[in-house]
Amino acid sequence: MSNFLEQLKEFTVVVADTGDIDAIEAFTPRDATTNPSLIKAAAAMERYDSVVEAALNQARAETGADAAAREVVDAAIDRLAVEFGQRILKIIPGRVSTEVDARLSFDTEATIAKAHRIIALYAEQSVGKERILIKIASTWEGIQAAEQLEREGIHCNLTLLFGLHQAIACAEAKVTLISPFVGRILDWYKKDTGRDAYPADEDPGVVSVTNIYNYYKKFGHATEVMGASFRNMGEICELAGCDLLTIAPALLKELQETTGELPRKLDPKAASSLAIERIAMDRARFDAMHAEDRMATDKLAEGIESFAAAQISLEQMLEARLATLVG
Repeated sequence: MSNFLEQLKEFTVVVADTGDIDAIEAFTPRDATTNPSLIKAAAAMERYDSVVEAALNQARAETGADAAAREVVDAAIDRLAVEFGQRILKIIPGRVSTEVDARLSFDTEATIAKAHRIIALYAEQSVGKERILIKIASTWEGIQAAEQLEREGIHCNLTLLFGLHQAIACAEAKVTLISPFVGRILDWYKKDTGRDAYPADEDPGVVSVTNIYNYYKKFGHATEVMGASFRNMGEICELAGCDLLTIAPALLKELQETTGELPRKLDPKAASSLAIERIAMDRARFDAMHAEDRMATDKLAEGIESFAAAQISLEQMLEARLATLVG
């Protein structure tokens, strides 16, 4: 009998949640996603020293001899993200997600400008925009940026998604993909309730993604659902059949080493027959639903802060490398 990973790939697109080229080669996902933490981890590996140095030198040439260190580093981070992205694209057949700085999450125009820069840098590497997903936080402002980018043919992955209101707004904006965070939802509920664990089928993150998936399929939304941020294999198994799942290497390995029957849990035909109320989304409804959802409110704010901290940590690492480079 085939292993769980092989069976999962029969009805769900598997995405590698890593910037480690070796891990991507080992598990042969269709797509991959990166973020500043993953890029920093990869950039810290000795074998990528030349990649980091090249990004810094290109950024120095781009910004000019009189540019401040922070300006050089900002340019280098964009180039480094694209460099790892295009290396990943040489391995996988699908798309790679590249993240916009989380500190821009409440600035629609700045998010759009950063997305344009990322796409332009990929174009320099002869990578078409059809293979790129711009990863943006699911704030109202981020969703509006994604709506504009999608009209331009730039596809987006809306991340830090914790509530149905965010998912509906993304679908109505016709974004390509959303990434609801299963494990982070579980973390919040465990802390809030004092429970140590939940059965996989009652896991609040699993329930949330299942509800979003069923809503999308019930009303024919084209936006894809990609479950993310898993804490255990049980969560993944309960979401078998979801459009995509982005999974860290350790859990990919566990799936690969597990044999038995993996049944499909999510199915568009089953969703189409469910009694679900359609919700029209606008800014007022979005804000009201967000305010009523303590978990989504807490986790979105925490997630943006965490992503921003990861960006700052990457900047600090590159500033140190730049200082060494320029002597």
